Amino acid sequence: MNSRDIDQLAKKIWDYHLMRQPLKKADYIFVLCSNDLRVAEYAAKLYQDGWAPKIIFSGNRGSLTNTWPEPEAEKFAQIAIREGVPEKDIIKEPNATNTGENVAFTRKLFQDKDLAIGSLIALQKPFMERRAYATIKKLWPEIDFVVSSPPISYENYPNEILDKEYLINTMVGDLQRLQLYPLKGFIVPQPIPKDVWDAYEKLVQAGFTKHLVVQS
Repeated sequence: MNSRDIDQLAKKIWDYHLMRQPLKKADYIFVLCSNDLRVAEYAAKLYQDGWAPKIIFSGNRGSLTNTWPEPEAEKFAQIAIREGVPEKDIIKEPNATNTGENVAFTRKLFQDKDLAIGSLIALQKPFMERRAYATIKKLWPEIDFVVSSPPISYENYPNEILDKEYLINTMVGDLQRLQLYPLKGFIVPQPIPKDVWDAYEKLVQAGFTKHLVVQS
């Protein structure tokens, strides 16, 4: 399989993961932190543009950020402050190590602090929008929310830190999770079109298996 064929298959999965929900004003911007610092910059921009008056960053260190000296939430908060977000408008949840914990721990934090919240703008990497959506629907069903991500195309997403091989492996693995995780009660089911699943199978056959869940 040549690189053009791989890109066509990967773009089909990218387009499926990307939900393209329109923004609407909310009480908080909820950032599911990761290794992509562009999401922190996007959160700061949405704050500056008036989409929400507060930001909460959720994330500890993960497999791709375990060399950072601080939790992802702290790193993202530092970027937001650098971009002009006042520290008083930032909340940090520094313990979550996966998407489910991002949602569950943040929900509990709001409950423990007795903070009023009715709506969220949830931010993730573009190719993790659908997984974030399905997780919030399952673990925080009462919240009104939309999912968004930095407006970066598939072609422009890879950079010196997150290369194309990482991108495709992660997208393939997340699609597998969308199939498996409803059975475990982690997320609400998401219909996966046949052409998207066909693209998944071809990319797995091509060797993009580094992010797959090992099934027993």
